[in-house]
Amino acid sequence: MATLDKKERLKIPRQQMPAQDPLARIANFEEVNFGFTPNMAILEAQRCLFCPKPPCVAGCPVNINIPSFISLIAEGKFTEAAKKIKETNSLPAICGRVCPQEEQCEGVCVVGKKGVSVAIGHLERFAADWERTHGETTIPEKKTSTGKKIAIVGSGPSGLTVASELVQMGHSVTVFEALHVPGGVLAYGIPEFRLPKGILGSEVEYLKNLGVEIVTDFVVGKTSTLDELLNEGGYDAAFVGSGAGLPVFTNIPGENLNGVYSANEYLTRTNLMKSYLFPEYDTPIAKAKNVAVFGGGNTAMDAVRTAKRFGTEHAYLIYRRSWDEMPARLEERHHAKEEGIEFMFLMAPTRFIGDENGWVKGVECIKMELGEPDASGRRRPIPVKGSEFTLDVELAVIAVGNGSNPLIPLTTPDVQTNKWGNIIVKEKTTATTKSGVFAGGDIVRGGATVILAMGDGKQAAKEIDTYLNSK
Repeated sequence: MATLDKKERLKIPRQQMPAQDPLARIANFEEVNFGFTPNMAILEAQRCLFCPKPPCVAGCPVNINIPSFISLIAEGKFTEAAKKIKETNSLPAICGRVCPQEEQCEGVCVVGKKGVSVAIGHLERFAADWERTHGETTIPEKKTSTGKKIAIVGSGPSGLTVASELVQMGHSVTVFEALHVPGGVLAYGIPEFRLPKGILGSEVEYLKNLGVEIVTDFVVGKTSTLDELLNEGGYDAAFVGSGAGLPVFTNIPGENLNGVYSANEYLTRTNLMKSYLFPEYDTPIAKAKNVAVFGGGNTAMDAVRTAKRFGTEHAYLIYRRSWDEMPARLEERHHAKEEGIEFMFLMAPTRFIGDENGWVKGVECIKMELGEPDASGRRRPIPVKGSEFTLDVELAVIAVGNGSNPLIPLTTPDVQTNKWGNIIVKEKTTATTKSGVFAGGDIVRGGATVILAMGDGKQAAKEIDTYLNSK
């Protein structure tokens, strides 16, 4: 690595990720970003100051040794960088693509205090992709078998993380997934243009090579209850990471009209059931000239950008607050603007309007204004009396949030939940009210991020290991 002083490092501009042209990408579902070239990665890595007390590590929910892996990239040791990341994160190619680094590791980057932060997420992606595409993936040694068995409910980011950690500790791990492919929200919720399913498949295959057993088409709570797994299946502990896949609706008139989707169904049809490849895959999906998506998070952004790729002429993103309050990642918002998404801020739906055949043909909205901050810290949207107007739409997608999967709490009454249906865990732990059962991710937090779910998985693995050793 070339020896550069601090001033020289700070003069290097942040490298811009190459991407598909917007007019080209709205006609396909291929990944938007191309990734760094080796030269770009080395140059970006040289922007890091390698702080002795790096705040970026503390800002990462899984505590990746960020300066160490970036230093290896700067030296051209790309495979070694990937191995360094995998010491604490078993899904780097996924995290490098979908995690909100701007709010976490990059948000506290020292370089960013006077300029633009180091592109930590893009470098993580580069190292993981390099290892995979160059066939240099290695399987770390595991500890001696403990003879203990753990059941993992759900193969989303929290479940896959806790499985990876526990199997490396020497435990036997089985992940039970209700759907026909593993990945949870990574498989059904995130579009191909943000997270190619081939990448997800490679990450899952890595975990299988570690020794993680994954059983699909197995609905815990129906196929077998959690108690049956623990009592008759011989499992010594369990982790529940069943997610937040329950749709939340607006409960306004006309929401049951044909052509009004929940974001869960719309994205599941597209991503998991591959309607974007119809008729190669026989899952149909409605298409329309005018599509309205309601919400301001990443799910809403995924839905409206998906609609655009289905040939929609007017893809509206209707959000009751403003650009500044949107929880969606900034990069996704910029990509959406480039792709011609029509943002309609400070508006909320009041009713859907149907035709004589029961199909949606329009939506009535009301204008909003922002008042004082609410519990989320964002200014509360307040309806403007008499400001209603009608927008022509033939398809609508509701993306205003998700509820926690109710199946485990319904079939395991000694696992307590709060009023929102989220599993209650003991303060600062992942332990539930049922001995030997732990939980994390969206089933505990409600809708959150992939990396926070992974952080829960890492914490749960430590707590489960301690619990098993104490028995």
